[in-house]
Amino acid sequence: MDEIRNQPMNNPISAVIDSDPYDELDHETPILIQYWQAILRHKIAIAIIVAVCIALGIIATLLMTPYYTSTSTVEINREQDKVTNVEGLRTADSGGQNLEFYQTQYSLLESRSLAERVVRAQNLAAKDEFFDTFNVDPDSEGLLTQKADVQSAAQRNERLKIATEILQDHISISPIRGSSLVDISFSSPSPSLSAQIANAWVEQFIASNLDRRFNSTADARRFLEEQLADLKQKLEDSERNLSAYADNKEIITLSSEQNSDGRTVSQKTLASTNLEALNNALAVAIAERIAAESEASQRSGNRNSLTNNALNAIREERAKVQAEYAKLLVLFEPEYPSAKALQSQISALDKSIAAEETRSRMGTSARYREALEKEQQLQSQVNRLKRQFSGERRDSIQYNIFQREVDTNRQLYDGLLQRYKEIGVAGVGTNNISIVDIGQPPEKPSSPRLLLNIALAIFGGLGLAAAYVFVMEQIDQTINDPGDLKSKLGIAPLGSIPDLEKEDVLASLKDKKSVAWEAYLSIRTSLAFLTDHGVPRSFLLTSTRPNEGKSTSALALAAVLASTKKRILLIDGDMRNPSLHQMLGTKNTNGLSNYLAGNDDLSKLIHEDSDYGFDAMSAGPIPPNAAELLSSTRMQELVTRLTENYDTVIIDAPPVLGLADIPLLADSVEGVIYTIEAGGVKLRGIQSAIGRVRSAHAHIFGGIVTKVHAQHSGSGYGYSYQYSYGNQAEEQV
Repeated sequence: MDEIRNQPMNNPISAVIDSDPYDELDHETPILIQYWQAILRHKIAIAIIVAVCIALGIIATLLMTPYYTSTSTVEINREQDKVTNVEGLRTADSGGQNLEFYQTQYSLLESRSLAERVVRAQNLAAKDEFFDTFNVDPDSEGLLTQKADVQSAAQRNERLKIATEILQDHISISPIRGSSLVDISFSSPSPSLSAQIANAWVEQFIASNLDRRFNSTADARRFLEEQLADLKQKLEDSERNLSAYADNKEIITLSSEQNSDGRTVSQKTLASTNLEALNNALAVAIAERIAAESEASQRSGNRNSLTNNALNAIREERAKVQAEYAKLLVLFEPEYPSAKALQSQISALDKSIAAEETRSRMGTSARYREALEKEQQLQSQVNRLKRQFSGERRDSIQYNIFQREVDTNRQLYDGLLQRYKEIGVAGVGTNNISIVDIGQPPEKPSSPRLLLNIALAIFGGLGLAAAYVFVMEQIDQTINDPGDLKSKLGIAPLGSIPDLEKEDVLASLKDKKSVAWEAYLSIRTSLAFLTDHGVPRSFLLTSTRPNEGKSTSALALAAVLASTKKRILLIDGDMRNPSLHQMLGTKNTNGLSNYLAGNDDLSKLIHEDSDYGFDAMSAGPIPPNAAELLSSTRMQELVTRLTENYDTVIIDAPPVLGLADIPLLADSVEGVIYTIEAGGVKLRGIQSAIGRVRSAHAHIFGGIVTKVHAQHSGSGYGYSYQYSYGNQAEEQV
């Protein structure tokens, strides 16, 4: 047997023992389940924290001063900036700047300068009732100086500052999504004051907007004033230059016109007008001279007389007399008196005709000479005006330069003057802010709201509870959940025992329907899967410190295993503080210490317990040094002898810390079952104790968590599950 124990890895049974049957099922508990377990462990504290927060929320709500909120609504339209285009400036496209524009307007609505305007407009800094409404004493922190007037000014400034801060703290700017509307709300303990401030806020915002629009044109007005003064001087200088040049060059302008561009065109000077008139007169004189010359060149009297009316009349008269004379000669002789009279009349008419023809020829020559002289005079004058006009045309180049300068300066001056007038009245006729709804005194308070405060108190309580649970879980270094055995200690969880509080565990074990019996029955089922031969033939139970349920668990496992008609022996291996004889109600006169001391008569050392159905060996008389007895080979020999007659030998071993007994006892059994009290020993102490057990090359089958509260049970370790699982196992065994 000793050789077998010294070579565990070559033994198939030992190999099975060394393997962990829970490794295949090992997995980390989901984080949500861990949170839920933590909540269950601290549910009473969580309930208390939440209840206290709710109570505080209700009390605070009842103690709060009711506030009334009045709301005014305004519409803010997007506005394009206007810039003068006299010098070619162009307005930038701001269609994509709506967001920046409205954000700017919202910031202006919340600005300190606007709050100060409202305070000054309503004279709030001088009204004590305003400060009393908000329960503020503006003079408690007044500045003190030596001079009374300075002190008064400092106090006024301090009151203005405090009043402004009050308005800023109680104003609310809420843009209506998807529109250009903005709600301006003010809250105060007075309904009328809330409506008054809300409406005053809107009015002062509109007024400040107009002021900004006027102030924004101040630089432009100053610039335009300077430009207008310069252009005015330039225009005057250019007009003087034009006039002086015209006087110097004797350029007399009779008429001028301006085109659509404002340029002066189609000018008429005195020289050009005179030249045009003389040129027309010269053309007429030339025509008259040509006509007179043509008339004078005609030598034929007949032809010449054709155009003389007087001559034609005399000739017509002579023709009539000649006809009468011819008729008279038919009847009478030429000497006839009537015939002679007619002959004399004809002779007189012939003389008249000759005289008229001579006069006509002399008149034509005179007219020709007059026409020629007139033509020559006009030609001389035209030639003189041509020379004068040619000089004027040369001078008009510079004249036109001066004229264009005058026109340009006049256009610039007129344009800037018009823009100056427009800037002077900018924003007076139109405003991009309009009031939609004015604030009305509210009938009901807007705060405090009981339901909202209760909800906030609940959320706050839950937050505090979460913080409390987190802190408690972080500082809690104990084992509360059987699932922590694998993750924190590296041992398999064999089961958990509920905290029966004041209930007698030993009495509960006598009832096979009790919770304690079902819990240990579940552990017995786990023991059946520890080795290839089922329940280990021998094992011991130990713990980190006393009173962790180790002895009770040993007795309970012995009773449960004995209920399956197996021969079970329970040995009290804690010779320093024996307890088995007390639980069974027997005397501790003979026991393990007697055998280790040399008594080989097992029949006197073992007695049968009729209540639980297993045999028991008490610890016996307490020896002076238990470690010396355990250090001998008799303990191993005892277990070897007992396993020949019993199916399972269970040893109730002493605690680990501070004692040397466990390393000595562990070498005598197949493995160790570690008992841990829920919420008992700190994790570091348990780890140290388990390290000592493993340093003795002892195999730890797993752990049992005792005194587990219901909220510590976790997922998969509930007692209803153990009860059902235990019943199924009982049917299978």
